[in-house]
Amino acid sequence: MSPGTAEQALRRLELTVTRRLDGLLHGAHQGLLPGTGSEAGDSRVYVPGEDDVRRMDWNVTARTTVPHVRDLIADRELETWALADLSPSMDFGTADTDKRDLVIAAVGAIGFLSSRLGDRFGALVLHDEYIHRMPARTGRPALYGLLHSLMDAPRGRVVQDAPDLAEGIEVLSASRRRRGMRLVVSDFLDAHPDLDPDAERPWERPIRRLAARHQVLAVEVIDPRELELPDVGRVAFTDPETGKVREVHLSPKVRQAYAEAAALQREGTRLALRRAGIAHLVLRTDRDWVFDVAQFVLRQRRTAHLAHAHRKVT
Repeated sequence: MSPGTAEQALRRLELTVTRRLDGLLHGAHQGLLPGTGSEAGDSRVYVPGEDDVRRMDWNVTARTTVPHVRDLIADRELETWALADLSPSMDFGTADTDKRDLVIAAVGAIGFLSSRLGDRFGALVLHDEYIHRMPARTGRPALYGLLHSLMDAPRGRVVQDAPDLAEGIEVLSASRRRRGMRLVVSDFLDAHPDLDPDAERPWERPIRRLAARHQVLAVEVIDPRELELPDVGRVAFTDPETGKVREVHLSPKVRQAYAEAAALQREGTRLALRRAGIAHLVLRTDRDWVFDVAQFVLRQRRTAHLAHAHRKVT
């Protein structure tokens, strides 16, 4: 992609986020995943039925002999890190765009929303045989530079022993200890998929450890042809991760078996993220991704508001 074309694409992306997403999600310093914050604040008297006993301030309670809890202060400057999967399986798309462009759009959307609040934004990128690190910085120029790097990255190639998603999440968890938001954008396809929806995924334990310390949003990027195959007869399939080619006759039986296997694989991803307590957003190459992001965030905020109201009532 030429520099002029890349610049125009990024400007369109920023305008899309500014006009459509930021307009829908305006308000106080609210993240994509609303929460109470992570910085310790002042202590106050414990209110039975309203306060979480896990925030009990035992030192003040011992000194005063009256139960106290410590409030949490909402963060005003967060550090957001994204793990962007640009492995060969992302260089695929049969609809309005390909999965790779959707990864960049998702990272850009979160990045522009974060930068408008003054948060630092950095990224790790799974590409070829490396996990590339782009340091967290504030400001629009730094984010433009990060997105330019993602757009200029060459198409993935077959590499022996390339780092997988689990390894990328491990590096993301270990690279920065300060609490903040972590974004994982991938198709969550495993090299050797297990069609048992209840089976543990290779990346499940690492992402569970990541969620124990940070707010985590998993963005699953899919293409409709990964869910069902068209009725087109004999087709040559190439595995982008290994380069292997195989011809298959797409009979009704084969297409049905493929659709069932794809549904089981996606259900396994959904259940694994749910077990880990991860917020899960699905973006498709044949849908309006901006609308899906906005609907997801509004649902998250509505759920958080209802949960807070319920705690007050009880």
